[in-house]
Amino acid sequence: MRRAGLSELTAFVTIAEQRSFRAAARQLGVSPSALSHAMRNLEARLDARLFNRTTRSVALTEVGERLLRRVQPAIADLDDAVSEVGAARDRPSGSIRISAAESGAKPLIRHVLPQFLSAYPDIHVEIVVDTRMVDIVADGFDAGVRLFEDVPRDMIAVRFGPDLRFVAVASPVYLSRHEAPNVPQDLGKHRCIRFRFLSGALFRWNLERRGSHMDMDVEGPMTLGNTNLMVDAALAGIGIAWVPEYQVAEHLASGRLIHLLPEWSPSIPGVCLYYPSNRHPPAALRLFTQAVRDWANSHLA
Repeated sequence: MRRAGLSELTAFVTIAEQRSFRAAARQLGVSPSALSHAMRNLEARLDARLFNRTTRSVALTEVGERLLRRVQPAIADLDDAVSEVGAARDRPSGSIRISAAESGAKPLIRHVLPQFLSAYPDIHVEIVVDTRMVDIVADGFDAGVRLFEDVPRDMIAVRFGPDLRFVAVASPVYLSRHEAPNVPQDLGKHRCIRFRFLSGALFRWNLERRGSHMDMDVEGPMTLGNTNLMVDAALAGIGIAWVPEYQVAEHLASGRLIHLLPEWSPSIPGVCLYYPSNRHPPAALRLFTQAVRDWANSHLA
């Protein structure tokens, strides 16, 4: 069997990423019919269907998904190698695609990216905001931002956020109608505001005091997918919210919110930028990682 050529595999990856033969053809500078012919030849050579096509959509088959997972990183590495040669000759260039929750992206946007993008005008950074536990390799990301304890073990992690402390808070209005909890078990009698990830999983409240842990699935009248909205709901007197302390520090200081069960509020390692350890990082990502590390060293020192 004759091997698939680089041009065919590049075309395959582009179609898979664009989910469209027409869009992929525009990006590659070829006609849709030529691209379709190339994919039919590739499928015939592999004796496998790679795409399910309709008049309106293109979707990968199971075999196509497996091939994409193997080929996409290799194509990206080849592109990065070419970019590095150009960077050595000219100026660093390329793109960095990052998956991050909004709270993890904000410090990078505020403190790292302004100077970084000014120093490297030919580098483009794309941040996709998502609360899911994303597989950055399978989903085509160069890096991700996640709490340190949630980073997969086969990744390199660069911490840039301080330790994160979660707190239970409620408004004086709510506490005027409900007796404040004295122990975590009392939360079972309260109206709690819950958080749900995009994956569908509910965030459990993990309280801790001097080595004792309470992992709780609370009940309440409202479930949200955004911690800022949870703070708003607590301010409105709807119930008790379990949120990062930095998001409510001003409200606690002003008395608009009350810190409940303060001795049960644990601290965990903060957010970090992470990327695969088994791949040579492209020049753009390597420069950005160093910029994050430099800022973190000065910020967390």
